[in-house]
Amino acid sequence: MLKTSLTNALKVLNNQGVIAYPTESVFGLGCDPDSPDALQKILKIKQRPAHKGLILIAANTKQLQDYADFSQLSPAQIARMQATWPGPVTWIVPAKKNLQPLIKGDFESVAVRVTAHPIVSELCTLFNKPIISTSANISGQDACQNAAQVQKMFVDTPLLETIVQASVSAFGSPSQIYDALTGKRLR
Repeated sequence: MLKTSLTNALKVLNNQGVIAYPTESVFGLGCDPDSPDALQKILKIKQRPAHKGLILIAANTKQLQDYADFSQLSPAQIARMQATWPGPVTWIVPAKKNLQPLIKGDFESVAVRVTAHPIVSELCTLFNKPIISTSANISGQDACQNAAQVQKMFVDTPLLETIVQASVSAFGSPSQIYDALTGKRLR
């Protein structure tokens, strides 16, 4: 597992690989959301069931438009979401019909977030689309807070190809999750 720059992380994403990177609160695992092979790798690394779905993280709302069906939301619901972005708040929104099944899991919705982390925002801008964002951990274990913890947890995992060297914005819990249709907090 290589500790890397954004240039190398971008190469890994473009080659259907998996990266570890800092977010607002914990380290995340990411890949190209349009690559079924990369999505399978993330699920295998995390030992996560496919039915749970995955989060998309983006540099801006426009990057999410091919994945989330914002037309099903009212202007007030969209305004409520946008008031929390960029930031560590994830919203469950209706999914586009053609969304990869591994992203939405057993749902007709998708979890989306516009990041406030400058490194992740730059990475999504360079990649020109969102990336998958799921906490860097094996399901059921605590999320990694730094690159050293990622290295230790996944030392025997060749599917994780690189770790972006940077710090999380603030140590803490994974992002809050809200339902965009109801406004109800889910996590």
